[in-house]
Amino acid sequence: MHTIFVISRYFLGLLFVATAIGKLLDNRGFAAVLSNYQLGIPDAALLGFALMISLLELLIGLNILRGRALGMNILATLGFHLGYASLALITLLRGIALSNCGCFGVFWARSLKWSTVAEDLVLAGISVVCWLVLQRITAFKK
Repeated sequence: MHTIFVISRYFLGLLFVATAIGKLLDNRGFAAVLSNYQLGIPDAALLGFALMISLLELLIGLNILRGRALGMNILATLGFHLGYASLALITLLRGIALSNCGCFGVFWARSLKWSTVAEDLVLAGISVVCWLVLQRITAFKK
């Protein structure tokens, strides 16, 4: 049980750090990718919005790797993955074709597909498993 937690915890932490770095290396490019989703965010706010997302991902990932506020940060990964899955689903249903989903910024461009939704749901599942195992570990220690 503890091994599952350690593996999923470090996987989520490293994933969030990697995606954040990929986005932060070209924040303007990531903002441009976000504009392709046609979210209705004013152009003047896109750069700040992109930066906020990237910095939050970095903070969450680093906190998970350092073991800080694990429950809250693992739940934050769940929120991000469910949000990304919902955004991808809605974008696909709206018929918007994207050559880059923005998952890793602009450096590892992957087109938005139905598999993107599935990947985010699997990652959300990993977040749930990690959180549930953490709850069992902390309950066992009491």
